[in-house]
Amino acid sequence: MYKKVRDLMLRSFFNMYNMKYRLVKEQENKVELFQKERIEAFDNLESRLDNLKKLLRQGKIKTIKYYRENPGSFDVFIGTDLIGDYFKDIETLLDK
Repeated sequence: MYKKVRDLMLRSFFNMYNMKYRLVKEQENKVELFQKERIEAFDNLESRLDNLKKLLRQGKIKTIKYYRENPGSFDVFIGTDLIGDYFKDIETLLDK
């Protein structure tokens, strides 16, 4: 009977150890996945930034065209002040 109790205790111990090991491994996998997704997010942001550069160039061309067609105009064709404020906010976030 003592052997059965001891075997049961050992089996219980190893089950607990294996469970803890699996939980640690699972946690490590979650951390790796989380970090990978955070790094990949920068690739996505860089791609969007490239697209924004194109849109800025197009906006500049449209603004030049608008002012050539309306030489005495004080109209704001594209809100560059607002865009500049957004850029400043982004720079502040990235400088932290």
